[in-house]
Amino acid sequence: MIEQRLQCFEPRCVSVGGKALSYREAGDGPALVLLHGIGSSSGSWLFQLEALAPGFRVIAWDAPGYGGSDVFTTLQPQPLDYARALSVLLNALQLRDVVLVAQSLGALMAAAYVRHFSGVAGMLLISPALGYRGAHERIRERLRSLEELGPQGLAEKRAAGMLSPDAAPLALELVQWSYRRIQPEGYRQAAYCLANGNLREDAPYCRGRVLVACGSADTVTPEPGCREIAAAFPNGAYRTLPGLGHASQIEGPAEVNEMISRFAC
Repeated sequence: MIEQRLQCFEPRCVSVGGKALSYREAGDGPALVLLHGIGSSSGSWLFQLEALAPGFRVIAWDAPGYGGSDVFTTLQPQPLDYARALSVLLNALQLRDVVLVAQSLGALMAAAYVRHFSGVAGMLLISPALGYRGAHERIRERLRSLEELGPQGLAEKRAAGMLSPDAAPLALELVQWSYRRIQPEGYRQAAYCLANGNLREDAPYCRGRVLVACGSADTVTPEPGCREIAAAFPNGAYRTLPGLGHASQIEGPAEVNEMISRFAC
């Protein structure tokens, strides 16, 4: 089911300086750029590509080391490295005045982009990861799980935790699909991005419109922390997504798509 639906949004690729960046695209209109989390990829935005395309040009990227995007040459990248890669993609696609929609780890990349680059009309962060602010020891368990379980094992062990207990089977299928396609080297680099990140440090420099949203059933980045993140932005606002877990764009696409559409208009 997931594979069949994603065939409508086959990955595309740009190559700049010998490095490939892949993405999925749908629709026409104002640009929405979707940034996935550490256990995901562009395909995790399937329900947004399907529903938002009539009114928007929807671009779901594969961060370096995900999908068809090449890994970094550096082993322990910073969020700014991902922001620079995003700038390369947006320039290649000639996109301006975009709305960034980022989930979990993608929020660190989005905030770094907004701090250091122009051309963003607004930023919507869904269950944002705060970052570990240089505490590399906090990623050891995550990397150990990758080594012991591999992508298939992570899909079996971790996917359900991204959702609420009431999530539909299709939501679990998409989360598991994403985990199974993790590239270990890309995942390791993204884990160091998480370790190096500090969303609160970037927030004061992001002076445009910012909306932070979190599911009330999110046990990965619970609501209290997400409320604090929203308050760190000069023009930040907060919204609760009742009953949804960490991957709320997958579990509750109707509510999340409505939220994105209203924010982007």
